[in-house]
Amino acid sequence: MQTDPTTDVASQPVQRVVIAGGGTAGWMVAAALSKTLGKRLDIKLIESDEISTVGVGEATIPTLMTFHRLLEINEQEFMAATQATFKLGISFENWRDVGEDYIHSFGVTGKDHWTAGFQHFWLKGRERGLARDYGDYCMELQAAAAHRFAHLPRGGMNYAFHMDAGLYARYLRGFSERFGVQRIEGKIVDVQRDATGTSIRSLRLESGVELEGDLFIDCTGFRALLIGQTLGVDYEDWSQWLHCDRAVALQTASVGPAVPYTRSIARDAGWQWRIPLQHRVGNGLVYSSRHLDDDAATRTLLSNVEGEVLTQPRVIRFQPGQRRQTWRGNCVAIGLASGFLEPIESTSIHLIQRGIVRLMQMFPAAGIRQVDIDEYNNQTRAEIEHIRDFIILHYHVTNRQDTAFWRGCREMAVPASLRHRIELFRESGRVFRVPNELFAENSWIQVMLGQGLVPRQHHPVADLMGDDELSAFLGGIRSAVQATVQRLPAHQAYVDQYCRRTEAAAAG
Repeated sequence: MQTDPTTDVASQPVQRVVIAGGGTAGWMVAAALSKTLGKRLDIKLIESDEISTVGVGEATIPTLMTFHRLLEINEQEFMAATQATFKLGISFENWRDVGEDYIHSFGVTGKDHWTAGFQHFWLKGRERGLARDYGDYCMELQAAAAHRFAHLPRGGMNYAFHMDAGLYARYLRGFSERFGVQRIEGKIVDVQRDATGTSIRSLRLESGVELEGDLFIDCTGFRALLIGQTLGVDYEDWSQWLHCDRAVALQTASVGPAVPYTRSIARDAGWQWRIPLQHRVGNGLVYSSRHLDDDAATRTLLSNVEGEVLTQPRVIRFQPGQRRQTWRGNCVAIGLASGFLEPIESTSIHLIQRGIVRLMQMFPAAGIRQVDIDEYNNQTRAEIEHIRDFIILHYHVTNRQDTAFWRGCREMAVPASLRHRIELFRESGRVFRVPNELFAENSWIQVMLGQGLVPRQHHPVADLMGDDELSAFLGGIRSAVQATVQRLPAHQAYVDQYCRRTEAAAAG
């Protein structure tokens, strides 16, 4: 393999792709590569049945639908295969303060003016006693609160999914194998670097088989066997802002109809999730080990679940942060091997997807070039830092002072980029969105208002409306939302008729 450090990492065309690790990340990579480039690539995926995956990334955000459209995946088939339900947002309970709740939905709230967002008209209406809760003007939020759902014409409902992560990996495995991906069962016991020491030459399995490749995808989870242990890419620790570093997870039987939102319930030293699927409920407690030990966390979770416990509690340890590079040499890390924030806004699968799409856009068919590696790493870092700030916002902007954990979150110094967003909204009611940023203005507004941050002023364009005009404007939006939501069927009933998994499908 010829190399030129000034231009090419490897001038040999990429034809052999080796994916180290399965799970959600590995099989998403395999599915995308095989569907789009399978005819020109030799794709192998190595995974061992003896190595368990984290398998708790069961709540998604709407961007997953884009991934499925690219792969031409049938939604009903996917939902039946993964026991999926619909998700319209996240219910944040006890986050602003104990006993105070709000929903961060996937929808658009109200109607903007070209000079100012809807929040300015809402703030004016609130000042004049003409406005209801901010969430009253968002259809997806009201549908979630009413436990209703349906597909609407012209993509009129923004939604995502709750799904069984293990079944999703199995579904994508079948999809990938139809497009030529070869799965190899085995444990990786050695990683051989090339002569330069900056790239990978081959992986050796416990069976003695050695697999060479031109491009290696590290999907080995927190172990980061290739990018971290072998190539030595450092990990940047963000625990000064994200204090939670543990999760304990288990599954319970369903005790009622599935709701179309994830529940995020703040506890004394972290928060608890509830994710309703067709056949069960996923549960977990994300917590800070500095404030709660594993045994106490397990007891807290067990005392706050509903329904029969189906699995043994499993403790997952993680360090919030990001690899300083996610692509080095001929190795790209995707999924947990590249970094992890925490599951609060269901961004893990999105970041897998973005890593895949970015790789597809820069795929080194003619050879790996340093300029592509640098661009990939720069884009990855910018994206995850914006998501990091959004997640920190949930912890830092709060009225809770009842425990050491929450006092520490309130009092910590936050990144300057987040501090600017908070101060801008507090002083002016304005938000801004960086190009290609995941969370739109309405997400920032919903969470900032939900966490108790109310702007001190609104845009003067809202003052041009008299009380009668403003009341009619706000009332018309709210009435339209109510009328639409009232026509929607119950979420559970819609799931049952749209994508209920049959016994025959389950057996297959």
